Amino acid sequence: MKESQAREEICRVGRSLFERGYVHATAGNISLALDADDGGGFLITPTDACLGFLAPDRLAKLDATGTQVSGDRASKTILLHQRIYAASASTDAPARCIIHTHSTHCVALTLASPLRANEESSELLPALTPYFVMKVGHVPRMAYGRPGDPRVAQEVERAISTYQQIGTPIRAVMLDRLGPNVWHETPARAMATLEELEETARLWLLTAQRPLPLAPDQIDALGQTFGARW
Repeated sequence: MKESQAREEICRVGRSLFERGYVHATAGNISLALDADDGGGFLITPTDACLGFLAPDRLAKLDATGTQVSGDRASKTILLHQRIYAASASTDAPARCIIHTHSTHCVALTLASPLRANEESSELLPALTPYFVMKVGHVPRMAYGRPGDPRVAQEVERAISTYQQIGTPIRAVMLDRLGPNVWHETPARAMATLEELEETARLWLLTAQRPLPLAPDQIDALGQTFGARW
């Protein structure tokens, strides 16, 4: 994807998420790794920018080392995004675009039982629906750290490596009290992953009696038929 097209697509996705209530105020950010033959580096939404009102020419551009070269001041989460790009590059689910939101239902799940520092990580949701299994997959939780905390980036990097080693590459992590980071090959596909995650969290919260997850044989059938990795 050429840089000019990438800038337009980031703004389109940000506006779509905002207009449909997946982001609010100045919460959240979107980044994209530029192709090497287009100069490489990254684009990321500016700090404190509303995703519903982005301007293509004001997106922050950074070189491959993370040094900003143009645009408004980059989001403070760029370190985390760089770690995700690097850690996922050798997995079966490499990141080309990352979306972070403060999605209401995902965050609500972590507020009910927040992880403590150094507590063993858990997952946000079980395998509730076939499309959650196929389009999202496992979503490990990270204990709360302030926005931009480098320790959170280290934990996310470790989780990506751990899941890849057991044969289940991930496309999302959940930061307690903050929100999910999801990634995919394009902004559109990353947005679809985010939507599926947030709607699955909403289903879980709307169900008074907690639903049973899909059975192992049902999950296996999704793998055999659609190539789902769980």
